[in-house]
Amino acid sequence: MPQPLHLLTFDIEDWFHVLDNPETQDIAQWETLPSRLSDGVNRILDLCDRIGTKATFFVLGWVAETAPEVVAEIARRGHEIACHSYRHQLAYTQTPEAFEEDLIRALDLIEAAAGVRPTAYRAPGFSVTLKSTWVFDVLARNGIEIDASVFPSSRAHGGLPGFPTGKPCLWETGARGPLKMFPMSFGSVFGRRVVFSGGGYFRLLPYPAIKLGFDRSDYVMTYFHPRDFDPNQPVIPGLGLVRKFKSYVGLGRSLARLERLAGQVNFMSIGDAVGAINWNAVPKLSSQALHPSA
Repeated sequence: MPQPLHLLTFDIEDWFHVLDNPETQDIAQWETLPSRLSDGVNRILDLCDRIGTKATFFVLGWVAETAPEVVAEIARRGHEIACHSYRHQLAYTQTPEAFEEDLIRALDLIEAAAGVRPTAYRAPGFSVTLKSTWVFDVLARNGIEIDASVFPSSRAHGGLPGFPTGKPCLWETGARGPLKMFPMSFGSVFGRRVVFSGGGYFRLLPYPAIKLGFDRSDYVMTYFHPRDFDPNQPVIPGLGLVRKFKSYVGLGRSLARLERLAGQVNFMSIGDAVGAINWNAVPKLSSQALHPSA
């Protein structure tokens, strides 16, 4: 790749859209909670204006349905609109049929709000696992060309630790050709894959470690949420001590930290990165790469 690809992405969901938490799992529960979405998204958009960067925004279909003006504003400011599902549920807990229904509903609602139909997708919680790679075929069949759902390490909500790369690649599907894959990036510490560039990792790690990770990598995928920059948000009901720590530590400094980093690296959207990559030179993968005995 001729230039470092440092990708700036945001998952557009509200403060209560945490995964695998019975207290806030259903839409009926969401409707009883106060939204902080508009202020949170505007905080991010203003940051992008200050640093002169376009980003990729993975939008929940439910957000597009209940706050279409927020999604329209993201599009109006010139950012890339992508899809983050409708109901924000773990992909591996769904059947292919339910996943596809959720995807189509989200795409329709986001298109209605933004005026553009997304061609990029990220599964909630990077929740594609070894047993749910069928997700990629469903995405391609429904017009998705870019996927950012792969977390090439173990995590609480899935992950693909056997995924052979943490850089852009192609994934063969049986639908409309290969998906352009933008997996989560990682560093290596004592031979273990370590993520440093998004969410709680970004807030909890020392800044010099994060900057070193960027300096040593020609590809870095970030992921943030509006709640990552909102120190005044309520405490999510039902969280255990560990998840509460990961969710709330460092919120007061995170926006300034990201702005500082943006002054030292050149961020771009996924869409801009697509045009900077020689796709003939990247690895070409399929389910065989994860199921070599299949």
